[in-house]
Amino acid sequence: MNNLYIVFAIILIHNGTIVTGHPIHPFEQIHRNNRIIEWKVPPILVNVSTFPRGLTPILPSNNYTHTLPSRSIDGKIQTRPTNKTIEPQAGIEEYMRSFVTCSNCKAGIFFIFSYVSKLKSDENFKTLADICITFNVFPPDVCNGLIVKNTPALQFILNRANFDVNEFCATLLLNDDCIGNGKSLNENWEVTLPVAPKPRPNNVPLPKENSPSFKVLHLTDIHHDPLYSEGANAVCKEPLCCRDKNQTVEKESDRAGKWGDYRNCDTPKATIDNMFDHIGDVHSDIDYIIWTGDLQPHNIWSETKEEVLKLLRETVMTLKKKFPNIPVFPAIGNHDTSPVNYFPQPYITDRQFSDKWLLDELNVLWHTWLPENVSTTIKYGGFYSVLLRPGFRIISLNTNYCYFANFWLILNATDPASQLQWLIYELQAAELSNEKVHIIGHMSPGYIDCMRIWSKNYYNIIRRFESTVTGQFFGHTHGDEFEMFWDDPDDLNRAVNVAYIAPSVTAFSNFNPGYKIYYVDGDHADTSRMVIDQECWTFNLDDANVQGSPSWYKLYSARSSYGMAGLRPNDWKEFVNKIETDDEAFDLYYKHYWRDSSKRPNCDEMCKKRFICDTRSGRSHDRKVLCRN
Repeated sequence: MNNLYIVFAIILIHNGTIVTGHPIHPFEQIHRNNRIIEWKVPPILVNVSTFPRGLTPILPSNNYTHTLPSRSIDGKIQTRPTNKTIEPQAGIEEYMRSFVTCSNCKAGIFFIFSYVSKLKSDENFKTLADICITFNVFPPDVCNGLIVKNTPALQFILNRANFDVNEFCATLLLNDDCIGNGKSLNENWEVTLPVAPKPRPNNVPLPKENSPSFKVLHLTDIHHDPLYSEGANAVCKEPLCCRDKNQTVEKESDRAGKWGDYRNCDTPKATIDNMFDHIGDVHSDIDYIIWTGDLQPHNIWSETKEEVLKLLRETVMTLKKKFPNIPVFPAIGNHDTSPVNYFPQPYITDRQFSDKWLLDELNVLWHTWLPENVSTTIKYGGFYSVLLRPGFRIISLNTNYCYFANFWLILNATDPASQLQWLIYELQAAELSNEKVHIIGHMSPGYIDCMRIWSKNYYNIIRRFESTVTGQFFGHTHGDEFEMFWDDPDDLNRAVNVAYIAPSVTAFSNFNPGYKIYYVDGDHADTSRMVIDQECWTFNLDDANVQGSPSWYKLYSARSSYGMAGLRPNDWKEFVNKIETDDEAFDLYYKHYWRDSSKRPNCDEMCKKRFICDTRSGRSHDRKVLCRN
C-alpha cells in the first residue's frame, strides 16, 4: 500500500467539497497545452540476441524423491477469531474508490497537479506536508518524510505526463464513468500473441505415489525490521511501530514482544534467524528456494537507498550461509526500493530517478545463485529466465510494472520494459522446446493492486500457454491463498491454471508468521511439473512471546486438510465450489489464510463472498464477470 494515497485522498475529498461544481474543462485544456514531452516507449526487439536464453540446467542430476505429506485428515483448528469484522483486500485505495467521486477527484487532481508541478522551494514542500499534518494523517516526521521522498519524482512525472484529468481519475478510481465512453489511462494496449496455434490441452493424470519430486521452500514478505525493539510501543501513530523505546507506552499490553507483534510491526532479526534454523533442521532436504520479495520494513517515510542495499546484501549472505549449495530464485517486491513502489521504466535514465542503482546491485547479488546470461534482463528490468532442469524452467517477473501505486506508470503503462512481450517470447520458446515453466513474482496479477489492463494481458498469456505454464507463485497480500485462471472467463467451466499466494513471514498485521513448502512433480517420463501438494508452516506468536521461543509446526497440507485428490486446476475448481456451500470447509480455509491467528477478524457473509470471489479471480478488477454468480 502507498500511504501517500492517504494524503491525496484528503486533498481530493477536501478540494472536491470546496469547489463542487467548479468546471474542470478549462484545466484539461491548460494541461494539454502545457505538455512538455510526448512520451513514447522506445521500440524493443525481443529476440535471442537482445535477451539471450539460459540453456544450462542449474540443478544437477539427482534422485529427487521426497516423502509426500500424509493423506490422513488434519486435526481441527480450535483457535477462535476476534469479534472484529473486515473485508479482504481493503485499504486506502479501496477507501478512495468508495468515497471519492469523479467530481471530487477531478477537483483534487486540479489542485495536486497545479501545485506539485510548480514546486520550486523547500517552503512549497513544507506547505504540502502541512496538509498531511493539519488533517492529522500521520505525525509530522512521517508527513514530512513522505512529501520529501515522493514529491521530486511526482513533480518530474506530472510535468511530463501525457493524459488528461478525466483519464487519470478513471484509472485512479477504476471508474470509466469519469470519462464517459472510452478507456482510462493506458487501457487500450494488447501484447502480440504467437500466430502458432495453441496446442490441444491434455488431461493431467495424478502422479504415481513415490514418483520423483522436488521439495521447494517459498519465502515472501519477510519485512525484516533491523530497528525492531522488544518492549517498544506497538500502538504508535506511525505506519510502523515496535521500533522506538523512547515513546511512552501507556499499558503493558502495548509493549512489543520479543518475537514480533500482531499489530503494525515487522519482523525482528531474532525471528528470522530462528526460522532459518528451524527450516535447516526440519527441511534439510529442500531442493531449491523461491523468494518473492518485500524484504524491507514498512518505514516508507524514512527508508533510504543505502538501507535497502544493506539489508539486501546481509540477507543474501545469510541465505547463502544457512542454505549452502541450494539455489535461490528471487523476485523484486514493491518495498525493495526507495522511494517505495517507484520502479521507473528503463528509458528513465536521469540519475536522480533511475533505478539503475538497485538493478545493478541485484544483478551482482542474485548471481550468487543465477547464471551469467540473466544479467541482460535483470539490469534492464529486474526479470529473468533460467533452466532449472532439462525440460523445466523458472521465469521471475518484476510485477511492480503492474502496480497502480507505481506512479511512473502515469507516464506510460503500456507493457513497461516490454516485459510481457518478453514473457511471450520465453514461453513460445519453451513450448517449442517442450519445456514446462513456473512463473514467480511478488504481486499476483489477479490482486486488486495490479492494473487492470496489465492483468488482462497477463491472463490472456496464461490462457494461451496453459500447457506450458504449470505453476505460478506470488506473495504481497500476506495471506495464504490462491487464484484461479479459466479458459473462458465468460462461463468458468474449465480451469486452466492456479496461482499460489504464499503467507508472509511478517505478522503485519494480525497474522502468524509463516512459509510454504511445495512438492513439485519431478524428473520422470510422464511428469506434469505441477504442484503435487503444499504445506504451510507457522508458529503462534502469542505463545512464543509468553513461552520464550517460537514453536514451529505444520499447520496443514492441502490434500489432507481439504480432501483433494490432487492440486491440478480442476481439483482447485472443485474445492472452490465446495467452500461456497460448505461453511465448515470455508472456515478451515479462512483460518489457514490467517495461519490460525487468534487476532483474525470474524468473516460475515459479505466477507465470505469476497474471499471466494478472490479465489476465482486471476484477473484483477473483473469481479462483475468472474464472480457474477
